[in-house]
Amino acid sequence: MTKRLVIATDSFLPRWDGVSRFLLEIIPKLKKNFEVIIIAPNFGPTKTSGIKLIKLPLRKIKMGDYHPAKFQYSKIKKEIQNADVVFTQTIGPIGLGSIFAARRFNKPLVSFIHSVERELFPKAISSNILKKFAYPIVTSLTRFIYNKSSLLIVPSSSIADILMWQGIKTRKYIAHLGVDTKKFIKKDKDLAKKKLGYTKNDFVIGYHGRLGREKDLKTLLRAYVRMRSKYDNVKLLIVGSGVKEVEDLFRNQKGVNMVGSQDNVVPFINAMDVYAIPSLTETSSLTTLEAMACEIPVIATQVGFIQDYIENGVNGLFFKMQDPYDLKKNLELLYNNSMLRRTLGKKARETILEKFRWEVTAERIVSAIENVVLNLEQKE
Repeated sequence: MTKRLVIATDSFLPRWDGVSRFLLEIIPKLKKNFEVIIIAPNFGPTKTSGIKLIKLPLRKIKMGDYHPAKFQYSKIKKEIQNADVVFTQTIGPIGLGSIFAARRFNKPLVSFIHSVERELFPKAISSNILKKFAYPIVTSLTRFIYNKSSLLIVPSSSIADILMWQGIKTRKYIAHLGVDTKKFIKKDKDLAKKKLGYTKNDFVIGYHGRLGREKDLKTLLRAYVRMRSKYDNVKLLIVGSGVKEVEDLFRNQKGVNMVGSQDNVVPFINAMDVYAIPSLTETSSLTTLEAMACEIPVIATQVGFIQDYIENGVNGLFFKMQDPYDLKKNLELLYNNSMLRRTLGKKARETILEKFRWEVTAERIVSAIENVVLNLEQKE
């Protein structure tokens, strides 16, 4: 009999972020092994096939670009009670409710760690007063919550170590995020630029993903402005949406093209000459992996797992966090050296093919979930 898998998430399509992109890729694989039920916020119409989708209404309040669902425990409990295994993605109202329900009904509970909350939350909020208290509160909360899980799936050993240092004792299983290397490939750059209104001589600096405070896109903008003042053909392409105050930074800036969230980001990535990721915190950064798969040279901060899979000067470049001068120096280096751009891009693609193939990632995740269910059945 097919096992019932409930996926609980506080982020889902049509809201585009790392969690949504991950679920979009993993659900087809999970459908082959489980009857899939998803509990998610009602962000709008969503096309689904072969799964049961339960949407919970949104609260009236909004925190930055995060719009939480109402806490409707009775609906969550009903689905969890009939589940064979629960797979959580977040610790918002839906994730929290599902974790507590899973423990109440003794259901196998697997949690995927998409972010380190004690690093993310303080950097994502604007209030300095809240920042002061956020770190200890979030640390204690995540320790309490994740110690209730049967298994934590983490994208790297470094993230596993961080969670261990926080006092989270739950067993950790490493499954690197992966990229569909058949979808994310290098294509004709001149044609990609032309379709977006650029010329082949334009130097396009790109970013795609959520526009949050913790992404430190202000540093990217400052570096771009310095590049633009020296080179007229430099452009900035921003693919994504998010916090209004972050979006407003780029409005009416000369040479900046904001195209919003896109269902298919590949054509936009291929129009980029360089991909910049100035984040203050990341786990793996799926968007960086996608850019690397398309042979786009990456300039990044040394955060999270990024510092492990990028080797400075070999398959990408690093710059000092929150330093627009250092970012500009690296951008200028690539602007003036097309051979270096090609070399970094090719090595980046090789890294993805060697270590981050989606097929391997999906198989490891499915296997981990199945083993948690099997272990519980054997104990019973």
